[in-house]
Amino acid sequence: MVDGETPEQGLFPMSVGERLRAAREAAGLDLNDVSTRTRIPLRHLAAIEKSNYAELPSQTYALGFAKSYARAIGMDEIALATDLRIELGRTQPGARDANVYEPADPSRVPPRLLAWTAALVALIIIVGYGVWRGGYFDGSDVVTPVPVAETQAQPAAIAARPAPVAAATGPGQVVLTAIVPVWLRITDAAKTTVFQKEMAAGETYQVPLTASDPRILTGRADALKVTIDGREVAPLGGAKTTIRDVGISAAALNARVGASTLPSGTAASAVADLRSPVQH
Repeated sequence: MVDGETPEQGLFPMSVGERLRAAREAAGLDLNDVSTRTRIPLRHLAAIEKSNYAELPSQTYALGFAKSYARAIGMDEIALATDLRIELGRTQPGARDANVYEPADPSRVPPRLLAWTAALVALIIIVGYGVWRGGYFDGSDVVTPVPVAETQAQPAAIAARPAPVAAATGPGQVVLTAIVPVWLRITDAAKTTVFQKEMAAGETYQVPLTASDPRILTGRADALKVTIDGREVAPLGGAKTTIRDVGISAAALNARVGASTLPSGTAASAVADLRSPVQH
């Protein structure tokens, strides 16, 4: 080698891999140190130092890894990449690299915990939006449990519940009409609530013909007018009488003592009695 010539300028210049290895050793580093700084696998760094680029995924990776290697040990990565392109062109004629993809700079890569946290937050937002769009929390389907009460005062949630669909009428149709505001609950043979609310004065309810052994609970039996197919029957109880588990099917009402047709005007008299002051 002529005096003043560098290894790259001699008759047999050093390969890019040899130059990288020499610079690494001069800096007192081993391949583990370079791998830690660049996050490039050890086997790929070793292949670059041996100029064994066939072990790398492609020439693109070879260029990117070599530039990161050079940058990690303080070499001129641009000049080294130019030499490596020439070297690769000699070893694999006709091979072309349109783009160079370099491994990410460790200082610019977010910590794994931060990446997982961001992904989890994004997932929660997506799921929350889907739940909101589905209307799961709009409260329209939430039924507030109603305690059994024997007075007219009832939770406001009862009145907010949607009124049941009126049952089809037919022979033996029982209709309850509120003379004054009155709360009631109707259950079937399975103790399932069929109807429950505070009825306003004048409001009517048709007991479903399909209800199995319907029974009533109310604190004002006298506040209800009861008819079967339009025929008024005797009140379910006396003034301000609480009744529970009393059958209100057509058969049960007809079987009651005094279930005969009431004289016309009975309901009007009942309304007057309920609304008039008590005479002593």
